[in-house]
Amino acid sequence: MLEYLSIIFTAILANNIVFAQFLGICPFIGVSKNMESAFGMGMAVTFVMALATAVTWLLQHFVLLPFGLGYIQTIVFILVIAVLVQMLEIVMKKTSPALYSALGVFLPLITTNCAVLGVAIIVAQKDFGFIHSLVYAIATALGFALALAIFAGIRTQLELADVPRPMRGVPIALITAGILAMAFMGFSGI
Repeated sequence: MLEYLSIIFTAILANNIVFAQFLGICPFIGVSKNMESAFGMGMAVTFVMALATAVTWLLQHFVLLPFGLGYIQTIVFILVIAVLVQMLEIVMKKTSPALYSALGVFLPLITTNCAVLGVAIIVAQKDFGFIHSLVYAIATALGFALALAIFAGIRTQLELADVPRPMRGVPIALITAGILAMAFMGFSGI
């Protein structure tokens, strides 16, 4: 149990996918303009990251490694993530139109989110077991969602602040993200 808590704490705070590993920066900057978008993207990434990690782990351990195909791991993982997102989009459109309309905008963005691919590759490199992989993927996705939520809240406040004209928009957002990354580094000593 302590091992799982360690994985969760590390993935969410100390080794946050956005602030420590610099993965998922595009959606982090692009979708964090308001809290509603950040929450939707965070939940969609959590679901897709868990599902993609489960499928890629199974492929890694039951197809790629036994047949000596580890060298095509990245290509296979990219294809799996793209197919999963497309299948998820089709299923959601048919079975739950309300959920599809809520998350539909974010699903295509997840296909190109390098954080999802990054977690699948990290899990393969660390040679986690299946349950450890799922715990790591969900915790990492929640860390991504936390980073999005914090950043969306700060960006909302920055819209009201008197920021010098040349620093408005992306420049102040990047500076703020850097300061947040330094703040999250404080958790690495725990």
